[in-house]
Amino acid sequence: MEQLSNQLLIESYGKAKDLKLNRDFIKLIEDELKKRGLQEQFKKLS
Repeated sequence: MEQLSNQLLIESYGKAKDLKLNRDFIKLIEDELKKRGLQEQFKKLS
Protein backbone atom coordinates (compact mmCIF):
# COMPACT_ATOMS: atom_id res chain seq x y z
CA MET A 1 0.00 0.00 0.00
CA GLU A 2 2.88 2.36 0.70
CA GLN A 3 3.67 2.51 -3.02
CA LEU A 4 0.28 3.92 -3.98
CA SER A 5 -0.06 7.67 -4.27
CA ASN A 6 -2.62 9.34 -2.03
CA GLN A 7 -4.82 10.05 -5.03
CA LEU A 8 -4.72 6.47 -6.26
CA LEU A 9 -5.46 5.18 -2.77
CA ILE A 10 -8.51 7.46 -2.51
CA GLU A 11 -9.72 6.40 -5.95
CA SER A 12 -9.19 2.73 -5.07
CA TYR A 13 -11.25 3.16 -1.93
CA GLY A 14 -14.12 4.72 -3.85
CA LYS A 15 -14.04 2.00 -6.50
CA ALA A 16 -13.88 -0.78 -3.88
CA LYS A 17 -16.97 0.68 -2.18
CA ASP A 18 -18.80 1.06 -5.51
CA LEU A 19 -18.06 -2.56 -6.42
CA LYS A 20 -18.97 -3.76 -2.94
CA LEU A 21 -15.67 -5.61 -2.60
CA ASN A 22 -14.75 -7.68 0.44
CA ARG A 23 -15.20 -5.71 3.68
CA ASP A 24 -11.75 -6.76 4.93
CA PHE A 25 -10.15 -5.31 1.80
CA ILE A 26 -12.02 -2.04 2.21
CA LYS A 27 -10.93 -1.94 5.86
CA LEU A 28 -7.28 -2.28 4.79
CA ILE A 29 -7.68 0.73 2.51
CA GLU A 30 -9.45 2.70 5.26
CA ASP A 31 -6.63 1.90 7.69
CA GLU A 32 -4.04 3.14 5.21
CA LEU A 33 -6.05 6.32 4.56
CA LYS A 34 -6.16 6.97 8.32
CA LYS A 35 -2.44 6.25 8.62
CA ARG A 36 -1.78 8.90 5.96
CA GLY A 37 -4.14 11.40 7.58
CA LEU A 38 -6.63 11.27 4.72
CA GLN A 39 -9.75 10.53 6.76
CA GLU A 40 -11.66 13.51 5.37
CA GLN A 41 -11.30 12.31 1.78
CA PHE A 42 -12.65 8.85 2.48
CA LYS A 43 -15.51 10.18 4.63
CA LYS A 44 -16.66 12.15 1.58
CA LEU A 45 -16.77 8.91 -0.40
CA SER A 46 -18.60 6.85 2.25
